[in-house]
Amino acid sequence: MAAAITKPDNVPVVILCGGEGTRFREETQYRPKALINIGEFPILWHVMNIYLKHGFKRFILCLGYKGSMIKEYFDKYEMQVRDYTMNMGTGHVEFNDEIPNMDWQITFAETGPTTLTGSRIKRIEKYIDTENFMVTYADGVADVHVGELYNFHLAHGKIGTVTGARSASQFGELIADGDSNIVTSFAEKPKVSSLINGGFFVFRREFFNYLDNTDDCILERDPMEKLVADGELHMYRHEGFWQCLDTYKDYLHLNKLWTSNQAPWIAEL
Repeated sequence: MAAAITKPDNVPVVILCGGEGTRFREETQYRPKALINIGEFPILWHVMNIYLKHGFKRFILCLGYKGSMIKEYFDKYEMQVRDYTMNMGTGHVEFNDEIPNMDWQITFAETGPTTLTGSRIKRIEKYIDTENFMVTYADGVADVHVGELYNFHLAHGKIGTVTGARSASQFGELIADGDSNIVTSFAEKPKVSSLINGGFFVFRREFFNYLDNTDDCILERDPMEKLVADGELHMYRHEGFWQCLDTYKDYLHLNKLWTSNQAPWIAEL
């Protein structure tokens, strides 16, 4: 039985939000992908709240493409979500209500406009002062219990943990009898049987030795492949909801879930 997390608020959560999002250019030509809204909040906010509801409050944002817009969003965050009264003569602002989770700690790290994922993580090494840290992307949501994920990582003692998730197929699936060609099964975009990289990681500090500071170090290539070769990567199996924001169709789907109050990633504990 894994030991319970005593202070999750001290565990850094590194979020990769510096890419250009080239597959969604209709939106990302104007703003970083991390600021595309699901409902009234950017997807980055949704990702952060997956961790916040489990007690993780310390974030390191790896900025790149249009990173100043992410800084500006959080600079003005309080005024966007709270009621307040402003004296136009003096400029004095008095907030009229309180909101939870305002004790977040966010480090905004400029990691380069074209830097790839592994290099971005390497460049925030100086901000990691704990034995273990979390990593995720700013464009995917899930109902992953990140507290259990972290405990799972501590229990097996290896350098890395990756979350394995199931994704819906892009296409419908047909199964037919081999002799008669009579269709025996028809499923519209079923979940694929194999697991994919769900994007919720935990690493020990030793993982920085697998990364380099050049612009072209890709997290999902050599570093992860070397972890596998060394027997230092375990998988946390997630059978629940998982969805990335890659296309306009994904955007419509996630917003439909949000507006209909059916967003699994915000369900209460």
